[in-house]
Amino acid sequence: MYRSHVLVCGGTGCTSSNSPAIIEALEREIKAKGLEDEVKVIRTGCFGLCALGPIMIVYPEGCFYSEVKVEDVPEIVEEHLLKGRMVKRLLYDETVHGQEVKPLKETQFYKKQHRIALRNCGVINPEDINEYIAYDGYQALAKCLTELTPEQVIQIVKDSGLRGRGGGGFPTGLKWSFTAANKADQKYVVCNADEGDPGAFMDRSVLEGDPHCIVEAMTICGYATGATEGYIYVRAEYPIAVKRLKIAIKQAREMGLLGKDIFGSGFDFDLHVKLGAGAFVCGEETALMTSIEGNRGEPRPRPPYPAVKGLFAKPTTENNVETFANIPTIIREGADFFASMGTEKSKGTKVFALGGKIANTGLVEIPMGTTLREIIEEIGGGIPNGKKFKAAQTGGPSGGCIPASLIDTPIDYDNLTAIGCMMGSGGLIVMDEDNCMVDIAKFFLHFTVDESCGKCTPCRVGTRRLLEMLDKITSGKGTLEDLDKLEELCYYIKENSLCGLGQTAPNPVLATLKFFRNEYIAHVVDKKCPAGVCKDLLTYKVIKDKCFGCGMCAKQCPASAISRTDYVAPGKKLAAFEIDANKCVKCGACEGVCRFKAIVKD
Repeated sequence: MYRSHVLVCGGTGCTSSNSPAIIEALEREIKAKGLEDEVKVIRTGCFGLCALGPIMIVYPEGCFYSEVKVEDVPEIVEEHLLKGRMVKRLLYDETVHGQEVKPLKETQFYKKQHRIALRNCGVINPEDINEYIAYDGYQALAKCLTELTPEQVIQIVKDSGLRGRGGGGFPTGLKWSFTAANKADQKYVVCNADEGDPGAFMDRSVLEGDPHCIVEAMTICGYATGATEGYIYVRAEYPIAVKRLKIAIKQAREMGLLGKDIFGSGFDFDLHVKLGAGAFVCGEETALMTSIEGNRGEPRPRPPYPAVKGLFAKPTTENNVETFANIPTIIREGADFFASMGTEKSKGTKVFALGGKIANTGLVEIPMGTTLREIIEEIGGGIPNGKKFKAAQTGGPSGGCIPASLIDTPIDYDNLTAIGCMMGSGGLIVMDEDNCMVDIAKFFLHFTVDESCGKCTPCRVGTRRLLEMLDKITSGKGTLEDLDKLEELCYYIKENSLCGLGQTAPNPVLATLKFFRNEYIAHVVDKKCPAGVCKDLLTYKVIKDKCFGCGMCAKQCPASAISRTDYVAPGKKLAAFEIDANKCVKCGACEGVCRFKAIVKD
């Protein structure tokens, strides 16, 4: 029996910040102090508050140490684990309350969250099936196979109100029922873990922190729909997730939770991991299945839908990681438990990857209907550096932006659709006053153009024409007629593209045109970028009366575009500098080094 457990984040974010070295140092120091029989170190998945990583929590005290470094480890072991004294300088400040430690669930970041999909992330060792079982793991599968018929399982999922978390929001139970209704000698279950949106890492974190919940959920889906085989399609850029998935599948097989005659029920089911090469289009279900079959990942026309003719031309149920992650809790706790959260038409919780201009970057899981203001100002900790909130991009390249004027919008499927946005898979990129919305639209469209599979002309050619028009606008060569052409082309692409990637590619352009048309007009009429981002519309100048003549700007200029003038400002001793606009490459290095704020964008 251990008296202390030290949980260290082993997710991708903290791993990139050297958490493996912290774990090694912990184990080394613990052994050196003779504490190996008293203190256990556990490598977990993501805790969620990525901005403060690497994260370490010591139980039973619940001390939340943030931004831990390898050199901090000897002090933690000596002071806390050996002498029982908290290392206060490393404690997350919101958890410190006098001499006591405030529970994490009472902090600003966590108190409005309700974890279902992320319930075990940061809590268990994802590479130990026994820890998953200790937290009610595989109880839902046992209940299905020993107490419920396939029809009853599907009805529970229907009653819960769970909708697909991959972006479409289609009722999950209804999708399962379609596959179940089709008779075939072979059926499949597919988990879409291709997660390609810029800034999105929800699915990756579930796979890294709780892979067994996906194994359990897919097995339940197989039982409910009559499938005996499943595939988890995960991008190869997720090495930690892939490793832990394979470990989970191996452990489940060894314990008889995968394979033949599970729980002595006569039901057979097995899983395979299929690595994707990182093509964004493979997030579309038919392109994903085409890739699993060994072909180039391109979408297929629908109908027929996968429930009729999917993987290897057999009936197939496809859901994304987060959708599956909710299933064990729904079966175990009941449909009413899940349906009690959220809104009338959007039940349960939603996981968001919170990024961009926000203090608390990381993963959050909130009840549907939570407002954008609550997410940004309370959970997210607000916009850094005193800047103003401008917009939030939801759904990545397929989504739209929510402007500051709609910050009190409840986040659920229907409310976002009503304002011309979409939930998407859960990326939430926050922008402040320094972001140019035309440039943001161009960024996402550039991504879509690169990721188009090229199968259909509206997407292959249309998105490239859109990008050319945006390039023209941001370089100061656009006209008001171009804005009308831009909008017309967006709707053509939406209506005529073959798959969801092409159909949603114009969304960032349409949303920014709708809410920030004044910025587009400034680019084409005034030839100015209000946010000072688009380089072709920028000029840098020196306010000579503020210039002290120190010369730091000239030293930093890579184009030798800055030279001294004959003008000496009142109260200054040295002559001021000026910028030659014909030589300036607009890199901004001069503005960055000027301590006197004498260089400004014009």
